[in-house]
Amino acid sequence: MTAPAADRSRKLPLVLRNRAFGTVWLGQVLTQAAVRMFQVGVSWWLVAYAVSGGNGLASGLFMAVSTLPAVALAPVVARAIARIAHRTLLRAAAGSAGVAATALAAWAYASDLPLAAAYAATLALATCQAFFDPCLTTSVPELVDDEDIEAATGFELSTQSLASLGGALLGALIVDRAGVAGLAVGCAAAYVTAAALVATARFRPAAADAEEGAGAQEQRTLRQVLSGLPFVRKILISFTAANLFTTAVFVVIPLYTKGVLHGGGGTVALLEASLGTGTLIGSFTGARVPGRPTVVGSLCLATMAVALGLPGIVGERPVIAGCLAVAGWCVGVIGVRFVALFQRLVPAADKPAFFAVMQAVLGATFPVASLLFGALGDQLSPQTLCLIQAAGLVPAACALAMLRDRTPAPESAPAPEAEAVGAAR
Repeated sequence: MTAPAADRSRKLPLVLRNRAFGTVWLGQVLTQAAVRMFQVGVSWWLVAYAVSGGNGLASGLFMAVSTLPAVALAPVVARAIARIAHRTLLRAAAGSAGVAATALAAWAYASDLPLAAAYAATLALATCQAFFDPCLTTSVPELVDDEDIEAATGFELSTQSLASLGGALLGALIVDRAGVAGLAVGCAAAYVTAAALVATARFRPAAADAEEGAGAQEQRTLRQVLSGLPFVRKILISFTAANLFTTAVFVVIPLYTKGVLHGGGGTVALLEASLGTGTLIGSFTGARVPGRPTVVGSLCLATMAVALGLPGIVGERPVIAGCLAVAGWCVGVIGVRFVALFQRLVPAADKPAFFAVMQAVLGATFPVASLLFGALGDQLSPQTLCLIQAAGLVPAACALAMLRDRTPAPESAPAPEAEAVGAAR
């Protein structure tokens, strides 16, 4: 290839000029869209069709089950990624999810689907996704050249929000029109296609020396890492507390749609799309928001409190759609600013352990929030749940505003916006 041709090729998006990465990335988009579509669709099915009493607890329990594998299996996933060829693991994860979705579709077409089957299916799909996503992130150096690693990571992480948005938009609509059987067929097609795509991609063998060096290096635990970073530890505590109230929105949305707006799957899709669009915009614009991270974070949490509380007072569709878009934007901005901050403050050798466990710690609040707000949803109105969410965010916003950074940052601090986008989801 001549130099001008090479320059023109470099200007193309990475997914177009690197066939292997583009193929695996498309597989990731399909799997993430499928699992999100399934979660939103079945959550709406439980509230609107399957459960006549106690639908809040049923929906909350379902969302809790769908998030448990990523938290509970983190050590198992790490060992599997270290020991199994990445293409094999990716293909097996997508293929296994396709088998589970196909079995669920056959069951749903043959007879009425019991609730236990829906819970078991989401547990299986979430388990497969818990292996797929971190394995793909780890295998990026096997798919692209060194100079493209940052672009590949950015492309992979920034598209996660887009895939989740598309899946959330379709889930409730498909359930209204084709039931859980149709939803499972769509998910199965996505997973099988993803497995086939991964099987055709060519992975480079990992460098033996790099693997041996990584194995020989002693990894510190998160407690050891955070013991020297009190500022970071306090930030994580603040956001863990805030997540108990922000993540409850996924339980509140279907309850609010049925109990306040008296809408159907199209309304659920609209509200999910509003939240996802706001998050996506916040992910891309968060780096441009001025101010110290703690100030920006506290203001965003305060803004989220207002945005999540207003639908508790005004029960109109445009109001909650706009408020969810604002709340999503705040989530995106917070993710960008604070992951960039952690990139500066956490030592390079500790980053793999820190970011892996950070996601598990923050994600562990999701099952608790789902169960808590699901149970409350059977006793209180959806509008009251909105007000509880708003009230719960106020102490976290105040705690974050009072933090003062006394940790010296390194002079050169890589803060790739792409990695921050991934954490904003």
